[in-house]
Amino acid sequence: MIINQASLQGIYISFNTIFAAAFAGAKSMWPLVAMKAVSTGAVVDYKWLANFPAMREWVGERVVKDLSAFNYTITNKDFEATVEVDRDSIEDDQIGVYPPLIQGLAHSAAVHPDQLVFKLLKNGFTGVCYDGQYFFDTDHPVGDASVSNFGGGAGTPWYLLDLSQPIKPLILQRRKEPEFVAQDDPTSESVFKRKKFTYGVDDRKNAGYGLWQLAYGSKQTLDSDSFGAAYTAMMSLKNEEDDPLGIVPTHLVVPPTLIGAARKVIKNALTTGGASNEWANTVELLEVPWLA
Repeated sequence: MIINQASLQGIYISFNTIFAAAFAGAKSMWPLVAMKAVSTGAVVDYKWLANFPAMREWVGERVVKDLSAFNYTITNKDFEATVEVDRDSIEDDQIGVYPPLIQGLAHSAAVHPDQLVFKLLKNGFTGVCYDGQYFFDTDHPVGDASVSNFGGGAGTPWYLLDLSQPIKPLILQRRKEPEFVAQDDPTSESVFKRKKFTYGVDDRKNAGYGLWQLAYGSKQTLDSDSFGAAYTAMMSLKNEEDDPLGIVPTHLVVPPTLIGAARKVIKNALTTGGASNEWANTVELLEVPWLA
């Protein structure tokens, strides 16, 4: 193949088409647990999370919650992945071997939010959320009281989430969607010195914590007792006016090592002793490799 602008443009169009198809076909898990927030700047402040939506009887003036005590920001970060194509491969008409590489770029870009979001969940025992407490903690301030969404323990963590709400336990903040790019100028320095054309993907985004009320983290042994305690704790949450928040857990989220235990708790119709399993099919099971 003769290397000129026309042939290189054709390669770019082909690679971009392959990238777009692979990106669209990749399966991501993050939309289940995180809400997407589109940002227009470098940083976004989410102090509004402290104003958990709740209706009240309108007597006198509206009651406006003071958010001045809260400050929770998410700063966008730059991410990229890049591959090289040898000039000789183009000259020798060997471009047909590169689609898997471009598909790999697309898959990497599509699942990277999963890595960010579930790493955040995994680190929720030491990561701070909007109220200044750890996301999973025993003393979240609610009015004059302290509320817990942490089950204690020292084992492998597992998580109970309510994913039915418009707001999610986690946030994926997007400043720029993944974009397929190329450095395919035949007169560029990389081609002149190294005979390499480069193709890649880049975006701008970050992840952060949403509402802790919608998540419960535990390091206790995952069994019927610990699951039941977490389920009850979440359903019992109230707001500052002592009204129930109406939270009902929908998903049990586990790493690979707890899949068996999780299935026993919420999938099996009978317990090990043969009795009816009261927690069977109470919630959906989300098995997450990113929590390994």
